[in-house]
Amino acid sequence: MNDPHGPRARLSRRGFLGTSAALAAAAYGLHPMPGLAADVPLEFDGSRFQLAAPEPNPKRGGVLRVGILNRPPHFDMQQSGTVGNIGTQGCMFDNLIRHDPRDSGKTIIPDLAHSWDISKDGQTYTFFLRKGVLFHDGAELTANDVKATFDRIRNPPQGVTMPRSILFKAMSEINARDNYTVEFKLSTPRPPSYIMAAIASGWNIILRKQTLEENNYNLRKVVTYPGTGPFKTTRRVENEVWVMEKNKDYWNKGLPYLDGIEFYNLLPFSPELGAAVLSNRVDYARIVDPVTARKAKATPGMSTTAFNQSVIQGIWTNDNKKPFDDPRVRRAFNLVMDRHVMVDVVKDVAPMQVGGFIYPFSEFATPKPELLKQVGYQEDPTAAIKEAKALMAAAGHGNGIKGLDFMVRDIATFKLWAQAMQAMLLQGINVECNLRTVVESVWFDDAVSGHFDLCVGAIVSTLLDPSDYFNAWYRTGGPQNYSFWNNPKFNALVDQIDNEVDPTKRKALVRQAEAIMEQDPPVLPICWEQINDVWWNYVKGYNPYDYFGIYDVVREDIFWLDKA
Repeated sequence: MNDPHGPRARLSRRGFLGTSAALAAAAYGLHPMPGLAADVPLEFDGSRFQLAAPEPNPKRGGVLRVGILNRPPHFDMQQSGTVGNIGTQGCMFDNLIRHDPRDSGKTIIPDLAHSWDISKDGQTYTFFLRKGVLFHDGAELTANDVKATFDRIRNPPQGVTMPRSILFKAMSEINARDNYTVEFKLSTPRPPSYIMAAIASGWNIILRKQTLEENNYNLRKVVTYPGTGPFKTTRRVENEVWVMEKNKDYWNKGLPYLDGIEFYNLLPFSPELGAAVLSNRVDYARIVDPVTARKAKATPGMSTTAFNQSVIQGIWTNDNKKPFDDPRVRRAFNLVMDRHVMVDVVKDVAPMQVGGFIYPFSEFATPKPELLKQVGYQEDPTAAIKEAKALMAAAGHGNGIKGLDFMVRDIATFKLWAQAMQAMLLQGINVECNLRTVVESVWFDDAVSGHFDLCVGAIVSTLLDPSDYFNAWYRTGGPQNYSFWNNPKFNALVDQIDNEVDPTKRKALVRQAEAIMEQDPPVLPICWEQINDVWWNYVKGYNPYDYFGIYDVVREDIFWLDKA
């Protein structure tokens, strides 16, 4: 490059200026894919790019009231895996690059980096930072902050857990070439769409290097720390409300439109959340129950949508303890779970669908008609229970098991499933469990430390691609492998999946991995979730209709209120 602070202008400097996300995507030949970045240009000059709301003449002012889970297990957003963190804290931070909120996050656009250059061999990613960006404490953003942020993510220090570190296992080094240029080096090439989507994940906010150093790189107990985002915290009442105000020094001039945001702690799927939005005590509600969504759809002036969530709802077995060190016992527990009943149990609380170990709406999954013919997924559970009993007898537990500690996350769906699963285990294979309901902070700490026999909850992935969640959820040592599962054959297959570029061969490898998990389950998948959001129609500036999950478009910087 001749210009040390700008990429070659192979792409027009018109960039995304004055266009909608759809027009921009068309201009660059981008083809959006759920859960993965659209094909990104290897070189992009966005030095003149400025994000704005998609509607003409957005109004300024007002305070957005949001009903959402506001009960974080700790305050280190990058160490988290729950909307209880990112749903409230996300608006205080920016990313290096981001998912475009105008097209439900399908395409990658500039953020703190205005431009990028990806080498032809796919092993060097260079980003060019905006000048004059200030953290909330007045310090200027530099490439050293970006380097410190991603070094912590990809290589977390002792005592720090990074659920998404696995995304960057091919990253060998990060260099701050100067104050406004940062370079990512890969040991092996990966598809640019994969790497760029990983970098742009809503979780991967940019932190100040000094903040990390002053807190020994662990922010779990630091309630507020400086970001560069469009909003700053003003007041927080634990388990009640978190109040934000507009960052008047925000680098993206003209944003945000709102004067502030109030995040009210209302549990997912709860009657209280539904009542709050239907009575207009909040303007926007995230993760409402289907009954509330139906009422909102029938109410003039309200809207609702449903989109696929980027999590697996599951039950983890502690494979470091007997009897779960035996794969026959794990498969028996998996078989006795009637997934069709599980979906029905929560039908008025949360919309769910039957699935196995792979996102059922992805191209990699076993087609639903084929899956539903397999034992364990059939509507008639007779064959599954028969096999489960035989497996328990072969494992030496023909008379059942007593006194298992079953940890339950304190959310309506998990509590209902735990009661149903408790009954299924007792009736099907004579297993007795003691339910222990805990809040998020305890659930995640006990899951990581192995303080349970069984636990029910949900974990998140960043991408729809198996290379993400196979490594994070299932692989030995994966940051969200709460079962402590270890299967060398599976690990070897994941290496092949990560490096295979032929789509047909890669899908065949995924199916082989799926077959291993059916016989030796790393988790007992319950079902797969859809999210219902509800809002009043005067809330503008966003496009939630095609989200993949709720973790990439979380900043509210282009939200605005169309009312006096």
